[in-house]
Amino acid sequence: MQEIVEYINNNNIGKYLENESMAKHTTYRVGGNAKLFVYPKDKEKLILLLKELRNKNIKYKILGNGSNTLFSDEEYDGVIINLESLDSIRYFRTTVKAGAGVNLIKLSNQTVRKGLAGLEFATGIPGTVGGAIYMNAGAYKSDMGYITKSIQVLTPNLEVITMTNKELDFHYRSSFLQKNKDYICLEATFKLRENDKALLLEIVEDRKQRRLESQPLEYPSAGSVFRNPENLFAGKLIEDLGYKGYSIGGAKVSEKHANFIINYNNATGKDIKTLIDFIKKEVKEKYNVELKCEQEFVNWE
Repeated sequence: MQEIVEYINNNNIGKYLENESMAKHTTYRVGGNAKLFVYPKDKEKLILLLKELRNKNIKYKILGNGSNTLFSDEEYDGVIINLESLDSIRYFRTTVKAGAGVNLIKLSNQTVRKGLAGLEFATGIPGTVGGAIYMNAGAYKSDMGYITKSIQVLTPNLEVITMTNKELDFHYRSSFLQKNKDYICLEATFKLRENDKALLLEIVEDRKQRRLESQPLEYPSAGSVFRNPENLFAGKLIEDLGYKGYSIGGAKVSEKHANFIINYNNATGKDIKTLIDFIKKEVKEKYNVELKCEQEFVNWE
């Protein structure tokens, strides 16, 4: 890895951290150390870094806010790449262009204050623009697929191209990027619509209060653990089985919302993963329903 550090320094790629704990970079607050954690300065430096990593056959992962990711407790023997420098936001009336590293909550609140509707569903989703598109993040019967006009992506051949909404194949908590992990979102173009600012602010405030009452925001978590099965609610299935408050190690099924698993007492990644697997098995045995996890498991192989 020292060769990569030298390459980063010699080519002015950006700042980096060695042996960095992933607990500092995920909302679960768990995870082993990554050999290297890099913040490329821009997309040109990102491309240079990726070329070198591929030449040296070193594994890597693009990570946003780590809000939908569960790292194992083992060392990640590779490079984690954060795109926080891709943070530009540009407005063209009702069209917004935002870099992949833009904080989604910041962007959605900003658009609401400008009287633009469409992103207000995302004011409680603690991810980045790139991560939200990758997951097709959503809430309140809306998601990124409804508002994303196109994205600028880096292809597996390290070419920058534009992909349209249709090409992105958005479905419930799914997208083209999820199925084609070598494509990297660099920027997104959103099509919003004008609306009454006061009304939008009222909607956002109402939803904020509902989240505070119904979600365990005081503990580290990664939001909803499971996707809702068709015509069902994952949280209700888990609650009906009596698993609210059930814990393994320092991980617990939230007593506020059964589809949240919280790090309530210095949980390890293994605690959380074991609890997720247990709940999934119990729901399958009792209801013959296969719960699908919303979160991505990294470094468990």
